[in-house]
Amino acid sequence: MLLIICSGEISAQDKKWTLEDCINYAVTNNIALQRQRLQTETAEVNYLKSKMDILPSLNMGSDASIQYGRSIDPISNGVTFLQNFRNGYQLSSSIMLFNGFAALNTISANKFMLKAGLENEKIVRNTLIIDIMGQYYQVLYSRGLEEASKMQLDLSEKQLFRITKMVETGKEALSKQFEIESQVSADKLSYTIAQNTANQAVTTLKQTLRLEPGSEFDILKPDLNNILITDFSFSPDSIYRIASQILPRLRQIEYELKASKKQITAARGNLAPSVSAGAQVFTGYYTLLNDTSSHTQYSTQMKNNFGQAIGVSLNIPIFNNYSTARNIKLAKIRKNDNELRLAQEKNNLYIDIENSCLNYNRGKDEFAAARANFEYNKKSFEAVEKKFESGLVDVTSYSLAKTTLFKAETEELRTKLQLLIRKLTIQFYSTGEYENILN
Repeated sequence: MLLIICSGEISAQDKKWTLEDCINYAVTNNIALQRQRLQTETAEVNYLKSKMDILPSLNMGSDASIQYGRSIDPISNGVTFLQNFRNGYQLSSSIMLFNGFAALNTISANKFMLKAGLENEKIVRNTLIIDIMGQYYQVLYSRGLEEASKMQLDLSEKQLFRITKMVETGKEALSKQFEIESQVSADKLSYTIAQNTANQAVTTLKQTLRLEPGSEFDILKPDLNNILITDFSFSPDSIYRIASQILPRLRQIEYELKASKKQITAARGNLAPSVSAGAQVFTGYYTLLNDTSSHTQYSTQMKNNFGQAIGVSLNIPIFNNYSTARNIKLAKIRKNDNELRLAQEKNNLYIDIENSCLNYNRGKDEFAAARANFEYNKKSFEAVEKKFESGLVDVTSYSLAKTTLFKAETEELRTKLQLLIRKLTIQFYSTGEYENILN
């Protein structure tokens, strides 16, 4: 059992997190998203309450009292000064028959607000996913810089080992060894900085995921060399036509706009007369405390005093201190504001899509140039390295070629990851769901 438990703990610690793992964990455990789900549940409760408001109400009550001094005898309907005990029961029900269709319009408004809440939940989730993706690719970039720095350090150490052996045999001057040692020291510093930067990027991603304290965390680095960079362009207009129909950032405002229109109609309904009906059944018990001769059995009185009532009431609003007119005015303001929000968000969405398409098309050219530059500098460094080993170039030229290769390699990595993120962003505008493009 101990072996099984220990092996399970080791395997859990050695687990490498993919991008999909990070997103699924964040969507399940993120506090902001959980709070937004509570807001959606609140909207659902409000919607249910508005539907229940059209049903009849039913209430039951009971009261008991001992009266002293002057009171009314309910049996003789006369005045009495004797102490008496009263106990009553009532069951009542009421229903609103007509209130200017305010209740029905309120139901429709709360239904649209519930749909808006569901869309807002998607917005919070998608924002979280965007954040996770950005930090995940930042970790990939930092890891790439770390690997490139390690490769530079290995090259310097290899040359230092070769030069040291040649100095020992008298084939090279000691000054050349000192120059290489200086280069190795500089590469160690660069590698240490790259390591710290990568560790900080991993820590930032871990903090965003809100893992348990002490949890081991690292990402599974995909093979970036096998990622296919397709050569095609995106049209902002065609993507916008799709995005304007499916993205929750627009649908949320559209639902809120529909809800505000229904709220205006519901507020206007309070200007119309309202008609309600009600019914009640009641019974009670009465006895004088100091007059035992007048006692009647409890069950007999409850039966004899049983009564019923039914009625209809009409309420005509004439003046209500501007409250109804105020509610109508506020509902109109909300509608106008939602219309402006929708127009502004559509404009912002088109700008975002247009910029994303331009950035992707520009990023393709940058990546192609960076990849070609890396291949050229790689061949150039191999030639300089052979000359350096043959003594045809000095340490300065070798270090310059190595530094140029490092910059070209990191730039090729940066442009590739940047292009991938831009492509995923555009694909999101076309689908509305990141789950469809994770692979």
